[in-house]
Amino acid sequence: MSKDTIVIREIQPQDNAQLEQVIRACFHEFKIPLEGTAYEDEETPRMFESYQNANDVYFVIDNNGEVLGGAGIKPLKDFDNSICELQKMYFSPKVRVKGLGKKMFETCLEAAKDLGYAKCYLESAPQLKAAIHIYESYGFEHLDAALGNTGHYSCGVWMIKDL
Repeated sequence: MSKDTIVIREIQPQDNAQLEQVIRACFHEFKIPLEGTAYEDEETPRMFESYQNANDVYFVIDNNGEVLGGAGIKPLKDFDNSICELQKMYFSPKVRVKGLGKKMFETCLEAAKDLGYAKCYLESAPQLKAAIHIYESYGFEHLDAALGNTGHYSCGVWMIKDL
């Protein structure tokens, strides 16, 4: 796999099954609870259909047709509509430690600004230490409690950043 063949692009309908596998595998790999997380979200098996509104976007990492991860931006559910949520950022081990997570993160933050959001919120699991370190390095600040109504009661890390 060479960097020349890897692209970050918007999700397409045919990406759903591969992306679902990547997302679910991360939960088992990092021993993240399955209940109260994205693992059981209704949209996880149908990510393309879930990101078709004017105020959201989902990107995937594509290596010659193999989907190796993704992340998206959506309005924070049941909250201030000037705040978006970084959602479902998960990657296959095949693309980790190659700078693609940071590139995806930057792509999402830029998209959030382009969509007119003032702040970006995210939820994570304490097991995802590398991801949390990246969020902190980009200026995300920890919160004491969750915002909005994501339904992810098993996520114990809540962060926000001005865009």
